[in-house]
Amino acid sequence: MTEQHTLKEKLATLRVEHRDLDDIITRLTGQFPVDQLQIQRLKKRKLLLKDLIARLESQLLPDIIA
Repeated sequence: MTEQHTLKEKLATLRVEHRDLDDIITRLTGQFPVDQLQIQRLKKRKLLLKDLIARLESQLLPDIIA
């Protein structure tokens, strides 16, 4: 496998996890009582995933000399 193929697979996995966390957060905010600490941790993980996704996407794009 090439490095680019590996990065694309990792990117797809991270996007799925990010989407799943979004669904979980939405579901948890609709329940009572709301566990703010758990929601805060999930949002922090989701933000970390967003940063990782952005980093991988930038690695996949070729450098363009302006």
